[in-house]
Amino acid sequence: MGVIRYTDDIAEVDEHMLSGFFVGWPRSPSPAQHLAVLRGSFRAVVAIDDAAGRAAGFVNMISDGVLTASIPWLEVLPAYQGQGIGTELTRRVLAGTQEFYSVDLLCDAPLLPYYARFGMTAVPGAALRHPGALRGPTG
Repeated sequence: MGVIRYTDDIAEVDEHMLSGFFVGWPRSPSPAQHLAVLRGSFRAVVAIDDAAGRAAGFVNMISDGVLTASIPWLEVLPAYQGQGIGTELTRRVLAGTQEFYSVDLLCDAPLLPYYARFGMTAVPGAALRHPGALRGPTG
């Protein structure tokens, strides 16, 4: 593994750099879909290992650009975990959002302390999801 660099210029990323993500998902996006999501996001940051020619991690944000935003995905490949990459990705995606009314994300309960380090707090209530896409291919 080489030195990690961070970019928010998604033009630097191609789908061949995006393999190995979404481990354990019932139906994971293809690298082409993954790249389309990053390109279509309000903000996306990718951690790149140039020596390996691959992305080591990524985060994206969807927003109206005025008041609200959501962070749907933060992922670091297993071989790169424990090196602070997720922390740096989160720090970078949150930069400049202090004036937003809300920046939300959905995570499993064990991850709440991780996100609390960035000033995020748990929201009382419940989350809802339409699970159709998570069921896998139909047919």
